[in-house]
Amino acid sequence: MTRKITLLALLLVSSLSFAQIGPVGHLTIFSEDGDKFTLILNGEVINDTPQTNLRVEDLNQPYYNAKIKFEDQTLTEVSKNNLMLTDVDGNFSDVTYKIKRDKNNKTKMKMNFFSAIPVQPNFVPSSNVHVVHYGQPRQVVVTQPVVVAQPVGGVTQTTTTTTTQTGGANVGVGVNVGGINMGISINDNMSGGAVTQTTTTTTHTGVQTGGAVYVEPVRGCGGNSCMSPRDFNAAMSTIKAQSFEDTQLKTAKQVISANCLNVDQIIQIANTFNFEDNKLEFAKYAYDYCIEPRNYFKLNGIFSFSSNVDELSDYVQSRQ
Repeated sequence: MTRKITLLALLLVSSLSFAQIGPVGHLTIFSEDGDKFTLILNGEVINDTPQTNLRVEDLNQPYYNAKIKFEDQTLTEVSKNNLMLTDVDGNFSDVTYKIKRDKNNKTKMKMNFFSAIPVQPNFVPSSNVHVVHYGQPRQVVVTQPVVVAQPVGGVTQTTTTTTTQTGGANVGVGVNVGGINMGISINDNMSGGAVTQTTTTTTHTGVQTGGAVYVEPVRGCGGNSCMSPRDFNAAMSTIKAQSFEDTQLKTAKQVISANCLNVDQIIQIANTFNFEDNKLEFAKYAYDYCIEPRNYFKLNGIFSFSSNVDELSDYVQSRQ
């Protein structure tokens, strides 16, 4: 009798677990020109902080109505109804869309289909891609600035507390085995039942050094590391192998849209272009993928015309 009850309970737990698993698709949207955006799917805001490269995983519907709002409010919103996540056979896919500016109207935005591949269970996104798991609760972030007194000067310390609380399920089941009534209560902690996680991060924006305040450099591209020399050399070879400069530029953008670079790496790629317009376009695009934005002034040396130096400087200031 005990064995029968135990087996029945195990089967019940297994059925509850597998009932939550179903086919899902994934959606990636990236901005070719580095414009930060917020994605809204079926009326639900997906990312509270605007991103340039966003991936939404575990989407369980074949179609979604999507809306894109930009951090730069001068840019027009983009809407796409019935955005499809399945192929012609109804199988869920890993779909990518690209956002770009209209060539004739720089404030008009377009979102076009880019690619679709079968869903890969062990797929690992690039480090500069912001990943959101659809259906999971978004984090609640509370930032509390604290000023720490010092004998000379001062240091500003910012403490950010992130609390994620998920709702759980408690399943009560009545079982009758051989005339014996049993009540089984199952806490569904595997799917996030009543779990609260709190992460506190303290960032020092100034360091006391001999009576002066030294401001630590701000790291870009999400604080990630740049491409390894081996990967970068392979990327450079691919870019240089293209026959036309326009194709080289598109390939270079494709490379950095999935990677982070330091200033020297960006300069090396920019110098592969002969036309200054292409150098300028690439330098603007690469800014959001640079791990050391404070040193971006070094790119001024790649230009022969001061007007391009001024245009890049104005662009960088507008992004800060």
